[in-house]
Amino acid sequence: MTRDEILSASSMPLSSPSYPKGPYRFVNREYLVIHYESDPDAIREMLPEPLEPDGNHVFFEWMKMPDSTGFGDYQESGIGISALWRGKPCQYTAQMYLDDESPTTGGREIWGFPKKIGQPNLRVAHDTLTGTLNYDEERVALGTMGYKYQSLAEHEDQTLAALGKLSVNLKFIPDVDGSPKIAQLVGYRMRDIVVKGAWAGPARLHLVPHVNCRVADLPVRKILYGRHLIADLTLPYGEVLHDYLAEQGTTR
Repeated sequence: MTRDEILSASSMPLSSPSYPKGPYRFVNREYLVIHYESDPDAIREMLPEPLEPDGNHVFFEWMKMPDSTGFGDYQESGIGISALWRGKPCQYTAQMYLDDESPTTGGREIWGFPKKIGQPNLRVAHDTLTGTLNYDEERVALGTMGYKYQSLAEHEDQTLAALGKLSVNLKFIPDVDGSPKIAQLVGYRMRDIVVKGAWAGPARLHLVPHVNCRVADLPVRKILYGRHLIADLTLPYGEVLHDYLAEQGTTR
């Protein structure tokens, strides 16, 4: 294997790469997103500086990806925090749990998504859009929403803005001696978004404390609203917003 072959590879292991090169297109990606107010001290503890909280707004989401470039068919669940980057609204990805190795590895290695293996499941149970998350066979999250109560077709601009909002991850990778090799805030925006459906409805969220799946560390204080979305979109490569190892701190 030559140097050029090594440097042109998409991912490890080079003999059988975990994922191809991007960008990555998602078709019929389906969301259940439950927005809620949480504890301000818990938010501040989980939100890395120099990001600032944007109120006490947190969201828990389930995503079903039946058709994604290179990653195939899988499901995902996670928790995010509404934040401010240099005074501009963004969303910080705090935790994510997936049922497939390829997007778990790719998300961590490229963008720094905080991904671990779990068992998320999004389905329609009669009149209820239902999201569950199990971790090692233990139920840690249950989200429910009334199925297609109110169409948001007349507010497509708001849905596009929500899906295209700046998202931020904390990418941390140690060196071979255990010291930090990469410590960055990484930003990205979904693009080429086609909204195929958007609905609002009553929602509830139940979180269970677990030492290795700490979604309950951002406790539910008040449910704000639920959203059910279906869209096609593209995940591009990101950019470094802040480099913790750089002498001057912020790089862009």
